[in-house]
Amino acid sequence: MFITIEGPEGSGKTTAVDTAVEELKKMGYQIVRTREPGGTPIAEQIRNVILDKNNVAMDQRTEALLYAASRRQHLVEKVWPALKEGKIVICDRYLDSSLAYQGGARGLGVDNILQVNSFATEGTFPDLTLLFDIDPEIGLARIAANADREVNRLDLEKIEFHNKVRNTFLELARRYPERFVVIDASQSRENVAKKTLETMLSRICK
Repeated sequence: MFITIEGPEGSGKTTAVDTAVEELKKMGYQIVRTREPGGTPIAEQIRNVILDKNNVAMDQRTEALLYAASRRQHLVEKVWPALKEGKIVICDRYLDSSLAYQGGARGLGVDNILQVNSFATEGTFPDLTLLFDIDPEIGLARIAANADREVNRLDLEKIEFHNKVRNTFLELARRYPERFVVIDASQSRENVAKKTLETMLSRICK
């Protein structure tokens, strides 16, 4: 099973998923935890280029293509082999992030970005996508208050950009209701983690 985790910056998805993964492993499930962009050495190198705060001159289409390239390498080296072995892959960000950030917020068009990524992924969609939804102002405030959290190039965008990201994510959830589950990430960490685990288990045990 392929599960992806999405949401605006500062939605707290990583903390909730950490808790859920720990519980799933206790139950005996074989979990491969990974992230995008990155997850493999080559994909991580591409990640460094994309998120480097010095790369302010990066063209929007270049950014979109780099994400797709990193995604392809990640699938080939890590995701597809794990799925073939019958493991559960839980990935922090995937295709929908490109649709939201580059397609929606950058204005390149969701369908255009979907076309590029369909080629890169050979049409590989997640079985389940958890969308951690939160007001971008709250999310960005969380980032500012967390000294340990990496601040990347996308965090530096204006609030209008982050609002577009959130709105596009919610549009995607309406477009693909069969795989999206929206979680209110403004709740307490405990409630968000509980909902995350319950949602994953309901789909795994289906």
